Amino acid sequence: MLYLAIKALISGIIIAAVSEIAKRSPGFGALVASLPLVSVLGMMWLWHDKPDAANMADHASATFWYVLPSLPMFLLIPALLRHGVPFWLSLLAGCALTIALYLAMMWIGPRFGLRL
Repeated sequence: MLYLAIKALISGIIIAAVSEIAKRSPGFGALVASLPLVSVLGMMWLWHDKPDAANMADHASATFWYVLPSLPMFLLIPALLRHGVPFWLSLLAGCALTIALYLAMMWIGPRFGLRL
């Protein structure tokens, strides 16, 4: 249980740090947020729990393919905001687009031999 609490604390600190950095410098905050910190931490926790190279390779590969459908969200949200759409509606639209693209990836990926 302590291990889970430590993982949650470290992960929460990173999210809070990104938020604080972005308040002072949106560009630098975006840079820090774009770093694959969550993925790297996730891989570290996974390796600690299950040090299996094949499992890790599958995880890292699937992470790459799941990042791709999330990227359009970061184009849609600013476009909507710049056109006067309220923040929460823009965020909801971005999340809905991402979910739709994730579902498409889960359906299309295996047809092209991707192990997701």
